[in-house]
Amino acid sequence: MTTRDTTVAAGSDRTRPDGPTRAGRSRRSARRRRVPLRTRIARDWQLLAMVTPGFLILLVFSYLPILGNVIAFQDYNPYLGDNPLQAFARSNWIGFGQFQLLFEDSAFWEAFRNTLAITAFQLVFFFPLPIFLAIMLHNLLSSRWRGFVQTVVYLPHFFSWVLVVSFFVAMLGGAGLLAQTMREAGMQPWNVMTNPDTFIILVTAEAVWKDVGWGTIVFLAALSTIDTSLYEAAAADGAGRWRRLWHITLPGLRPVIVLLLILRLGDALSVGFEQFLLQRDAVGRQAAEVLDTFVYHFSIATGNYGYGAAAGLFKAAIGLGLILAANRVAHLLGERGIYSK
Repeated sequence: MTTRDTTVAAGSDRTRPDGPTRAGRSRRSARRRRVPLRTRIARDWQLLAMVTPGFLILLVFSYLPILGNVIAFQDYNPYLGDNPLQAFARSNWIGFGQFQLLFEDSAFWEAFRNTLAITAFQLVFFFPLPIFLAIMLHNLLSSRWRGFVQTVVYLPHFFSWVLVVSFFVAMLGGAGLLAQTMREAGMQPWNVMTNPDTFIILVTAEAVWKDVGWGTIVFLAALSTIDTSLYEAAAADGAGRWRRLWHITLPGLRPVIVLLLILRLGDALSVGFEQFLLQRDAVGRQAAEVLDTFVYHFSIATGNYGYGAAAGLFKAAIGLGLILAANRVAHLLGERGIYSK
């Protein structure tokens, strides 16, 4: 190598950026600082022990049953073996035959339409109510009254649907308080609990009474994170209550609203089971049959497990598509959604 080549090579070494070298040193340093798995388990065993029961429950009751969706593609017969695995192995594979029968079933599409109608109605008239209630509790009531009102509106969440429906029957049924009052007033009594035309309003009112208070918890937590100095500065600038609500409170709640709306859309086809099963006979299947009761009827009640599994898998696929689409729209609008890009 000539003197000139040696000089050029040396110059190129001197002018080479040292970024990769620093990055390499940083990675090696990070590897040296990394704590071995065994050490982390020994250090955090109390936390792991606390999480393990919940993880096992989630695994057994949420993730392992996903494997059972295979019966949607079988003419499944649980009596073909001594255990479910033998029944899986011995049942005939029919591919998408169950789905073909499902899509040709008018009862399925009736349940699908009822589910969509109830979901849309509750999305418009139920979803905003916890937001309004949380804002009212946070801004309009004193701390003493706030605790009392919170306790009152939270309490129905812990009632079973049997108790909730029984309460509404006592109030709005044919022998309930409303009917008795109308009779005493010389009016024709009206049994709300058996009227299919108002069933969608009835189930929404029941859901509001039971869960609107519980739904305020997340929004109250989000309201507590808003910097109070923003309200003080806005008030000093002459902004009234409504301007502070519009320009500070609602923007502070927007990420939480978007997140819960996306999750609600993902669960759009799961409007409930017990609530509708308890009232289906009173108002008729045409008004009260939803996908959850449809799956129950054709799988548990009649023993056609493959058909019910096909309906449940279709519902899950629609829910997954809705949650991904809603999250994509949230990203396009500049929101974080359920995960960041």
